[in-house]
Amino acid sequence: MPCGPSVNSGEHNGSFRNFKLNESTFLASLMPKKEIAADRFIDAHPHFDGRGVVIAIFDSGVDPAADGLQVTSDGKPKILDVLDCTGSGDIDVSTVVKADADGCILGASGAYLVVNTSWKNPSGEWHVGYKLVYELFTDTLTSRLKKERKKKWDERNQEALAEAVKQLDEFDKKHTKIEDAYLKKAHEDLKNRVEILRKQADSYDDKGPVIDAVVWHDGESWRVALDTQSLEDELGLGKLADFIPLTNYRKERKYGVFSKLDACTFAVNVYDEGNILSIVTDCSPHGTHVAGITAAFHPKEPLLNGVAPGAQLISCKIGDSRLGSMETGTGLTRAVIAAVEHKCDLINMSYGESTLLPDYGRFVDLVNEMVNKYHMVFVSSAGNSGPALSTVGAPGGTTSSIIGIGAYVSPAMAAGTHSVVEAPPEGLEYTWSSRGPTADGDLGVSVSAPGGAVAPVPTWTLQRRMLMNGTSMSSPCACGGVALLISAMKSEGIPVSPYTMRKAIENTCVPIGDSPEDKLSSGHGLMQVDKAYDYIQKLHDMPCVWYQIKVNQASKSSPTSRGIYLREASSCQQTTEWTVQVEPKFHEDASNLDQLVPFEESIELHSTDEAVVRAPEYLLLTHNGRTFNIIVDPTNLSEGLHYYEVYGIDCKAPWRGPLFRIPVTITKPEVVKNRPPLISFQGMSFCPGHIERRYIEVPVGATWLEATMRTSGFDTARRFFVDTVQISPLQRPMKWESIITFSSPSAKSFAFQVEGGHTMELAVAQFWSSGIGSHERTIVDFEIAFHGINTNKGEVLLDGSDAPVRIDVQGLLASEKLVPAAMLNKIRVPYRPIDAKFSALSTDRDKLPSGKQILALILTYKFKLEDASEIKPQIPLLNNRIYDNKFESQFYMILDSNKRVYAMGDVYPDSVKLPKGEYTLQLYLRHDNLQYLEGMKGLVLFIERKLDEKEVLRLSFYSQPDGPVIGDCSFKSSILIPGLKESFYVAPPTKDKLPKNSPEGSVLVGMISYGKVSSAVLEEGKTPEKYPTSCLLSYIVPPTKHDEEKGKASSASCTKSISERLEEEVRDAKIKVLAGLNQGTAEEQSEWKNLSISLKSEYPKYTPLLAKILEGLLSQNSAEDKIHYYEEIISAADEVVHSVDRDELTKYFCCKSDPEDEDEEKLKKKMETTREQLAEALYQKGLALAEIEKLKEGADARAASETDAKPDPFEENFKELKKWVDVKSSKYGTLLVMREKRSGRLGTALKVLNVIIQDDGQPPKKKLYELKLSLLDQIGWSHLVLYEKQWMLVRFPSGLPLF
Repeated sequence: MPCGPSVNSGEHNGSFRNFKLNESTFLASLMPKKEIAADRFIDAHPHFDGRGVVIAIFDSGVDPAADGLQVTSDGKPKILDVLDCTGSGDIDVSTVVKADADGCILGASGAYLVVNTSWKNPSGEWHVGYKLVYELFTDTLTSRLKKERKKKWDERNQEALAEAVKQLDEFDKKHTKIEDAYLKKAHEDLKNRVEILRKQADSYDDKGPVIDAVVWHDGESWRVALDTQSLEDELGLGKLADFIPLTNYRKERKYGVFSKLDACTFAVNVYDEGNILSIVTDCSPHGTHVAGITAAFHPKEPLLNGVAPGAQLISCKIGDSRLGSMETGTGLTRAVIAAVEHKCDLINMSYGESTLLPDYGRFVDLVNEMVNKYHMVFVSSAGNSGPALSTVGAPGGTTSSIIGIGAYVSPAMAAGTHSVVEAPPEGLEYTWSSRGPTADGDLGVSVSAPGGAVAPVPTWTLQRRMLMNGTSMSSPCACGGVALLISAMKSEGIPVSPYTMRKAIENTCVPIGDSPEDKLSSGHGLMQVDKAYDYIQKLHDMPCVWYQIKVNQASKSSPTSRGIYLREASSCQQTTEWTVQVEPKFHEDASNLDQLVPFEESIELHSTDEAVVRAPEYLLLTHNGRTFNIIVDPTNLSEGLHYYEVYGIDCKAPWRGPLFRIPVTITKPEVVKNRPPLISFQGMSFCPGHIERRYIEVPVGATWLEATMRTSGFDTARRFFVDTVQISPLQRPMKWESIITFSSPSAKSFAFQVEGGHTMELAVAQFWSSGIGSHERTIVDFEIAFHGINTNKGEVLLDGSDAPVRIDVQGLLASEKLVPAAMLNKIRVPYRPIDAKFSALSTDRDKLPSGKQILALILTYKFKLEDASEIKPQIPLLNNRIYDNKFESQFYMILDSNKRVYAMGDVYPDSVKLPKGEYTLQLYLRHDNLQYLEGMKGLVLFIERKLDEKEVLRLSFYSQPDGPVIGDCSFKSSILIPGLKESFYVAPPTKDKLPKNSPEGSVLVGMISYGKVSSAVLEEGKTPEKYPTSCLLSYIVPPTKHDEEKGKASSASCTKSISERLEEEVRDAKIKVLAGLNQGTAEEQSEWKNLSISLKSEYPKYTPLLAKILEGLLSQNSAEDKIHYYEEIISAADEVVHSVDRDELTKYFCCKSDPEDEDEEKLKKKMETTREQLAEALYQKGLALAEIEKLKEGADARAASETDAKPDPFEENFKELKKWVDVKSSKYGTLLVMREKRSGRLGTALKVLNVIIQDDGQPPKKKLYELKLSLLDQIGWSHLVLYEKQWMLVRFPSGLPLF
């Protein structure tokens, strides 16, 4: 239905005044194209709609079933390949099985699978593996499935619970008076069943269905089939034999759907000769949305088409599902390899992070190769960290060879896409869009494009399209525009060069905003496809050149930058001279004679303001480049932001516009002269989208500030972005940010850390859509008070000695209250790898375009937790850097001894809660340079453990160095007088207060703070270590105290003769030899048996020997005659029992021993060992008796009558065991479970078993869970059987997961 007439102003940048949408303009606004003139271009050139262009989408994965992503406008397949470059969907299918006579194979999950007889498999070899399906799904999809599955599980559990309650009720009605012991136990069993079902509902934790994967070669290609029965509600669905086999997506371009319930599309790829299966799903809707903006094609609704509907796509998933959707180095590198392999013309990457060093790192090197050698155009998002300056992210906003895109919103987008009440009068940059310049002075944002769209999303979202906004959306919009231009260039035979493309785009933009400073927000302006096309058509005879700019301050060789960025006050108070080197860069395939030698350009240099920036008039530029100097004089500038450019124009072809630019950004700060240092900005007036920037020289000595923001003059709620940024060398920008909503005129206070002596930008912005429809301006008053307590220490290090550390403090700005507080709340334990393994990775996806093979190094670390703890692994060399890192990638997994994965991580490790136990951490490193990896074989890793509250150490302060020893002269607080220094001592923790499990060389870490912020800005519940003045505090754990008693010779005299002692030593040596014998083969078992018989005849009643013989028999669990085997165990156990003088043992434990008497302690240890050997023998005898009973009478144990007069060996043995140990303990409780089971009391058996499992230490024992499964199966609770089977694959995976 029409919404009303539209009024088109005719402006090219999508700016409309006083307009309303109709249906067609509304639909067009959902997928913005008019703003960049893409619609006009396609109308004029319908065959240049992206046809012939292949675009790689580096993102979270693209759903090939999404709306508009099936075919191009000319009928070709839209998506040529779907790849998971991260490895998050990899399955190890190296296990090979053969089908039995019935056509069945044993799946990796343990399920028997029927193979479709029509499938061709000449070799008869089936590769099998399995995957927990939630590992392939997004958190959103998993959450939806869990809710739906929980609802159905609850129904089944409720049915079982109702039946259990019914049985209990019937029992109570039948037996009104229960006095008989057997009936009491039966009643208790029924009650236990009800209790178990109720508790199970509370502890339900769905780890997800398991899918079995089967891979085989049909003689032509690898084929894949999945068994997804566990995902289906209806019996018979999801069977392996019914699956339509898939092959690598690029071959047939077919995909599957796991089930109707999840509606999740997947593709497959097989690598490494059939040993690795990659199941490709997306890790968020983001990638599909990006692909839709770029190139969706909707033949029935062309207004919803993407920008380049004729283009084809390659989906390169760089977001790792194991990490949510975080990109990894592995994913980025493999994506580059795939883009080159597919000969892509263009890449879009709507991902990025902040960076320490711009235009630096392993990925940047690979991108440079793609652009310079393979002529690919690389487009990427600039970031969503605005509105402050210098917030562009890597790689899009910081890499010279990438076109970084800012996000623009037009009035039509505001009205249609965002459905605001009243559209803004003209287009503007989104408030959150990242701004330049980079830390080294480059512009940062190249151009802008519409940053919001309603675009296709994956089918699992249960909707066709969705609204998203961000530079993630502006980048594919610009990428689609570039695709149109490449389509035209290919059709018209114009060579495609990223150098030419970039120049055409940047030099034909429509400016956004009126001031030169707006370039730092929007780049050169809003991209215009039609104008860029006209520009390109004139370039037939022009060289394809990129002009590399390197800038140094005159007489200084470093640092080298790409622009001039005068940010600090000292730089703005003097004239400076800068040396600029302009070096033409040709593509690697350029001809020396035909292109490099003839290259010569007469360049006319221009400055946008010669009063501030002066440059030479002309420059003759050849292939080898030229240098020239420019002079910058900011001394007469007003305070605030100023932007200028020096640019070069081709004298012979001035229409080409600037061939290169040297950005000059000056932020002249206000100096805070008054004391105490206060500054305020009064009466700042805001309308939607307006930004006020203030630059302040933070006074030397300031360490934090306290600010108050007051608003007035408005009616409806207002939303503000408040950012501050400071820049220091070799650090990421120091940024503080807050998003504040004022529902009515009021004030908001806050405090944060600052660095004295550096310029701070304060950016206050009213959100672009906040207050739209209200014509009242918001008035903001902003007041800042700087505070500072300066110390002679940055990080405070306590070296492990008993000496305190002196800290000198002073307040340089104003009087401050000194209130020191110090806390140690974490411990970092260093580990070196116990193993290092190198491997060459598969050439399928890990061979660089240069031909170099990527290598892998797996480092294995072992650590132990004495208690359940929250830990975080840290690798100081590698952490917190993705793009600004010369190493390719890192990935770690934490596993228990059962190979269960508890945590995964990479550059940004997360904390994880782990149960008590022993763990393995495997760290996976990749690079093509073996020397780099060799140097990391001994890489130190820290396991950082969060201390329990009772273990946290709060340190004391003293005014004298002897204070910690004499316990006097404590220091609490003081008032600092400006300019006067005070000192105090922080004492190390006392050794008896150190947390347990603090090994020598580990480091206790925490924070020390010196001052307090005012109560007005102190957030409720804020802990002392979070105060703005806090800094790192460390304590090195010293060597433990020497145990003076250790190693001391025994004072007791030995009463035995030398011959007696020698005989005992010989005996014990023989037993040790027996215990060390292998029993893997029949011959070895025979040797062991002969020796055991010999020793038994020699020492017939020696309990330790008989216990070792029993232990040896227990290890022979592969005997064919099971009954005979268990009878041998019973016989051996009886020999142990009969060798023990139980009366003597009983008498001993009835008396107390003297712990001070060394002989008494030795005797106590001997008697305790004997008791343990006796109990173990009785325990093993009981288990053997139960197994024989089961084997003789079938799978169902006999329900022994409690009143049966016939002696029961099992019961008698059990009663004897009860005399010596707690049969409910985790060590012996299994026998109690067997007793209840054989008596038919399965509910009680299950309850006891659950307690044993809960009390048992880590890692979980597989036998206990197998016993639990058998009990659940016997009771008939099929829903719990299925639940536990899925958990079995989590607790006890068949192998290590792939990296």
